[in-house]
Amino acid sequence: MASFEELVTSRRAWIADVLEPWCRAAARKDLVQAHAEWTDIAGKADPNATLWKWAWSRFPDLVHADLPGVDETTRVEVTLDDGSTHAGFPDGRSSEYGRLVLLSDDGGELGPFSIDEVRGARRLP
Repeated sequence: MASFEELVTSRRAWIADVLEPWCRAAARKDLVQAHAEWTDIAGKADPNATLWKWAWSRFPDLVHADLPGVDETTRVEVTLDDGSTHAGFPDGRSSEYGRLVLLSDDGGELGPFSIDEVRGARRLP
């Protein structure tokens, strides 16, 4: 690389082409390990706004394009590997390290559900 601009371009390409897709596919244990080293891996990026947002974006209805972490403003139905379904609003404060917590319609908590056991998620009206 001959210039700083080329270095920056290369780094951005690595983040977009390697790091973000890895987050979307990685197992929870690997994501937790990456979280511990995130400033070394991704620079001065907030892991909630990058690592965990990218990880949860494998389920597009769980994230908001402009907000970090899970989207707390939309009621969702989550389907787990065992076929069970659970509905509620994601709780961003309680949903940490790849574990999703939903607030049910009666105000109780559902979960936590590991990102590894979530098969799908869809927004509800």
